Amino acid sequence: MGKPAARVNYYVAPDGRGGWKGAREGAARPTVKAATKAEAIRLTIEAAKKQSLACVRILRTDGSVQEERSYPRASDRRARG
Repeated sequence: MGKPAARVNYYVAPDGRGGWKGAREGAARPTVKAATKAEAIRLTIEAAKKQSLACVRILRTDGSVQEERSYPRASDRRARG
């Protein structure tokens, strides 16, 4: 049996210019850029769903974590009973 796939982490955060960005952890450039937080979340989730195992952390403007979502949803540790 092989190693399980590594989780790919994405972050949605302010871009410092009044917009929002979604970036893969460790990437030099953002995966997505958007004018609104909602749009950045939607586009980042679309990118995350293309991975076999991914996590999207949505940050507030102060840098604290607002929400964390795992994909596929069945892989979310908190969703298990």
